[in-house]
Amino acid sequence: MDILWQLFKTTRPRQWLKNIALFAPITFSGLLFNDGFFWIVTQAVIIFTVLASSVYIFNDLLDLPADRLHPFKKKRPIASGKLPISVAVSALAVGLVTSLYYATMINMFFFWACVTYLVIQILYTVWLKKITIIDVITIASGYILRVYAGGLAIGAHMDVWFLLTVVSASLFLAVGKRRSELTLLKASAGAGQVRATLKHYTESLLDIYTSMFATATWLTYALFSFNHPPIIPTGKVLTFMADLPRTLISAKLMMITTPFVIYGVMRYLQLIYEKNEGESPERIIFSDKPIILTAAIWGGLVVGLLYYVGAN
Repeated sequence: MDILWQLFKTTRPRQWLKNIALFAPITFSGLLFNDGFFWIVTQAVIIFTVLASSVYIFNDLLDLPADRLHPFKKKRPIASGKLPISVAVSALAVGLVTSLYYATMINMFFFWACVTYLVIQILYTVWLKKITIIDVITIASGYILRVYAGGLAIGAHMDVWFLLTVVSASLFLAVGKRRSELTLLKASAGAGQVRATLKHYTESLLDIYTSMFATATWLTYALFSFNHPPIIPTGKVLTFMADLPRTLISAKLMMITTPFVIYGVMRYLQLIYEKNEGESPERIIFSDKPIILTAAIWGGLVVGLLYYVGAN
């Protein structure tokens, strides 16, 4: 049982939260409550989770020498020796074959999205993580491909401003990850051995990158919400809005969600610089109450505006 537990830990359960991104296209396409499409995307999320978990096992196997020098990664199951390498290799093979096989059951476009993700992650582990700037772009591509995979699974259209928001947010998270890694490893004698690219990132450079992509994230989302098709209120909401002055009436109701995105970006920046927690974005989302509350309110508003306020 202990080996199974160590294998479970190696698959990074916290990282599974990233795969919720596959639901973004179906949500903003107005198809969230379509039973057929919802089930397809749910299957896609499960498949992608198995695929990504296999990649994490591959990453830990290949990075074994470096992880043993890292102040935190040395505690991982494979690096610490708690998970036998033979078990990890077997789990890797089963996970890859199973996930790619079932990906073909969704459709071939989704399958090729999965293959692209796999190839990029392998290249990152073997080579791309050693190239400054490219390593950050590669990390960000994982988030972007998840959104594309969700759209390809059901053939959903994705707004260009929404895609730019995804790109900006992905780069923001990736740069924040590097910023926190640099701070955590700054005093470590083996920092250069753990991640050589960190030697080419200065704090001021990463600060510029962080500021650039933080601004791009909320700005592209604001443009997405502004350009979203008008939401025509119905029912009680329409009655309520009829009593409001024209100054407060707008069909661009999606813009109501923008302040929550701005707050989320600002809070994440605070955690990066004040608590040095950006190395693990999923840990922040699971543990920081203000971000959890903000995400819940934002999600509730998006669903409410798209599926209830303007519902026929």
